[in-house]
Amino acid sequence: MARDTLTGSRIRERRLMIGLRQADLAREVDISASYLNLIEHNRRRIGGKLLVDIAAALSVEPSMLTEGAEAALLATLREAAADASPTGAEADRIDEFAGRFPGWAELLARLFRRVGSLERTVETLSDRLTHDPHLAASLHEVLSTAAAIRSTAAILAEPGELEAEWRDRFHRNLHQDAERLAESSKSLVGWLDDSQAIEDRTGVPVEQVEAFVAGHGNHFPELEAGGDIESVPLDDLASGAAREIARVILGDYAADARAMPLPEMEAALDALGLDPVALARRFDVGLPAMFRRLASLPEGVLPYEVGLVICDASGSILFRKPITGFALPRHGESCPLWPLYTALGRPLTPIRRRVSQLGRNAVEFDCLAVAWPEEMLDFDSDPVIRSVMLILPVPATERGRQPAQPVGASCRVCPRGDCPARREPSILSEGF
Repeated sequence: MARDTLTGSRIRERRLMIGLRQADLAREVDISASYLNLIEHNRRRIGGKLLVDIAAALSVEPSMLTEGAEAALLATLREAAADASPTGAEADRIDEFAGRFPGWAELLARLFRRVGSLERTVETLSDRLTHDPHLAASLHEVLSTAAAIRSTAAILAEPGELEAEWRDRFHRNLHQDAERLAESSKSLVGWLDDSQAIEDRTGVPVEQVEAFVAGHGNHFPELEAGGDIESVPLDDLASGAAREIARVILGDYAADARAMPLPEMEAALDALGLDPVALARRFDVGLPAMFRRLASLPEGVLPYEVGLVICDASGSILFRKPITGFALPRHGESCPLWPLYTALGRPLTPIRRRVSQLGRNAVEFDCLAVAWPEEMLDFDSDPVIRSVMLILPVPATERGRQPAQPVGASCRVCPRGDCPARREPSILSEGF
């Protein structure tokens, strides 16, 4: 039943809610009680002056009688009905139910949303237990140490006499392994207690730092004014590992702000536009510093948002600043086709690629990447290479003018079946 045919049901519901008799309402709007009865049972359509008069008598807006429950409420109820399809819910009568019993409809919708939120919480915690590297490494250390203690104890418990030298050695090993087990167990318990104390369980330390930086809008006025990293409170970061990572990121931020002060940066953008190479030459800095600086500018300085991803030579992501439309995986490896990883094989060579992420709405981005050695090399030492990628959205007027490389977030959720770089099957279909 369409929503505009349920005006009568809403009139009846409102009348009963305020305790008004049918005959009294009919008399007030100057119609017969029998005609009002037909209206309330949706057997007569009404509008115009009569609808306005009835709405005034019921002390509501006419739109409340004609429109009824909002679309969001109806959409939630339909989703709940589809989710519980084996129960045989009358999905075709949802509008009627919401119109006649708006309170119950809102209660059911709220409960359905609450159940969905709890299910997502369980999935998040399960995903964290599966992927958290600290937890996995700590458990591995505890189990390995316990196995070593068991082996040593089994040797000492064997019948027969051991030479004094070997017996003392086994006792020493047993003591050292027991101490290591105690320390590992204490560390694991402390980390679990620490994670329980964090109100927002953002996962591993890198994710906590990313959430911390995002919470400040990727911009720190204290450092822009010339303050040191100690001027930025890190109270929101409960773990020591997260605070240590944050200090490194804030140190880079402070150095970039000193080399490229905000007023001068704004003036250079007005003169040169968003050209990272020209801007880097203007301030005599490297492209990695310029990419970081562009990603840290306050809202309104750039005409659109930009994203940033930094990784090391192993491909592990060290920092992410998301951008709308470009999916960044929370766990696991990223797409190997990102220019971020191409740059690792060509250090100090800037790479620019136009990419398109597959999905329901393919959006194009210009990805600018460069890899660089983290510090000056010494003789007979291997470089510590890092790579950074700046992500710029392509304006709608420019999309489709040049070929775009299809990329994904990670193989697990990428629907592109013929990708030569695929590592594992996707859980999504090609047409997703």
